[in-house]
Amino acid sequence: MDALQSIVHGAPLADEPGMGALTIPAYLREVTARYTTREALVMHTPGGVVRWSYETLWQRSVEVAKALIACGIGKDSRVGILMTNRPEYLSAVFGTAMAGGVSVGLSTFSTAIELEQLLAVSSISVLLFDGRVLKKDFGGVLAELEPQISSAAPGALRSPKFAFLRQLVRLDPVSGTADAPDTDASCFESWDEFLARGRGCPDALVEARAAAVMPSDAGGLFFSSGTTSLPKGILHAQRAFAIQWWRWPRVMAVKGSARAWTGNGFFWSGNITMVWGVALSTGGAVVLQPYFEAETALRLMESEQVNFLTGRPHQWARLQAAPNWATVDLSRLRYITNAPLLQTHPTVRTDWQLPMTFGTTETMTAATSYSSDTSAEQYAGSAGIPLPGNTLKIVDPLSGDVMPRGLRGEICIKGPTLMLGYIGKTVEETLDDEGYFRTGDGGYVDDIGRLYWEGRLTEIIKTGGANVSPLEVDAALALYPGILRAQTVGVPHETLGEIIVACIVPHDGVQLVEAEIHAFLRERLASFKVPRRFLILSADEMPVTGNGKVKSGELRQIASRRLTPNQ
Repeated sequence: MDALQSIVHGAPLADEPGMGALTIPAYLREVTARYTTREALVMHTPGGVVRWSYETLWQRSVEVAKALIACGIGKDSRVGILMTNRPEYLSAVFGTAMAGGVSVGLSTFSTAIELEQLLAVSSISVLLFDGRVLKKDFGGVLAELEPQISSAAPGALRSPKFAFLRQLVRLDPVSGTADAPDTDASCFESWDEFLARGRGCPDALVEARAAAVMPSDAGGLFFSSGTTSLPKGILHAQRAFAIQWWRWPRVMAVKGSARAWTGNGFFWSGNITMVWGVALSTGGAVVLQPYFEAETALRLMESEQVNFLTGRPHQWARLQAAPNWATVDLSRLRYITNAPLLQTHPTVRTDWQLPMTFGTTETMTAATSYSSDTSAEQYAGSAGIPLPGNTLKIVDPLSGDVMPRGLRGEICIKGPTLMLGYIGKTVEETLDDEGYFRTGDGGYVDDIGRLYWEGRLTEIIKTGGANVSPLEVDAALALYPGILRAQTVGVPHETLGEIIVACIVPHDGVQLVEAEIHAFLRERLASFKVPRRFLILSADEMPVTGNGKVKSGELRQIASRRLTPNQ
């Protein structure tokens, strides 16, 4: 560690236990060799239950690779994946990498305008998409965005708007009912027709391409959630996927195999790395639910003996409100992220704690952490230390000068899971002169190198000379009965600088009393952290992105407008 300065180096990546192959195809080959006949994934559909072994996942991925090669996918070609959480999502990611391409995760929450922008900047050649997600007909959306789609032959699209897009493959929906027939277009190819294209491709060619993939090659493209601007395209290397897949079971201190579930999409880096890694690296299974619906999720957790869950407190609040909450058996659950709400269920008995980490999409999730079995004394309320291969520093947000230990500033990170870059931006626009990514998050490093993360620099609330992290307040509010969702913001104040305001969405039919919430928080937070005001909002009034994140800037404006007359 550099004396006095807040620069902290993690252990060498080569010394990290549990690491295996560092490309996407080689990772799948390794876990398949270990767990060949075990169940790798399961999905319940209206027509029955789909179960794939590791060997089947490998074979299905090879089929996708062959089809992509037949479509002309070459080194670094981009393949868009616009799907719910379904088996084909896994085979598409692995198959794309086997063919030498780069998978591009596209959110099924995208509006037509957002999807148009994503397709334009991602330069995808082939789009694999769910024809319908609930009431959204993506075939119709695509046909409206580019009229040539309605008349072009399969694989023959020539669009000035989407200059690289040639092939569109539409999958049948896996759940839900359609209110109207899906839009058809001559350009769309079915999943079976797509796979049939590759039947003449020799296995040896797939093997050769997969073997030629290097850890430093591009592996996948993600888009940020766009809370403050248009989504940024974040390009990651092959090794970023593999490192985090191998790493998460160790960081989570998972014992034995995990049957892992999430209510969130795989088009976000946290879900694809954490859920796939925890499940597949331990010889467990990914338990798929195409979209989050609370009652069905509870039945799935019980019937498939799920023991690992990742989600957000507002989703757990919906589980609590489901009609089968009181009767479902959740006794198998052990590893639960954001666990306190679920720990109120009478059958849930686990002492496992989510490891405190810091990371971003740009670092392919976790960049600092201890493992979850680390003692509370060693964690000491921190976000841990840099994970192997990583280096962090704290700098003055304005000058960029490195801060002394213990002083607050902006968190900067570099290491093997750091993105290759933002698409459309140069390296010098993205990283500082020493190759660090400036995260925009605030925090400090203590004398022994632990990172204390305090949230976004723009979101830390400065009230009466003190810094308050809205995350800490939100975590306490999540435990209050009747609150579906809570987000804390700072609102300008003449004498205090800012006052703390809690914006709350209650469960349907629940009447919340401000004084009672205030008293509840006084027992859990220092007095200066307790909100001075509480705003009760409807679910429609809470501004959120497609992935459910609150747009804190817009919410701050809403709160400010409502409270200005009577602060």
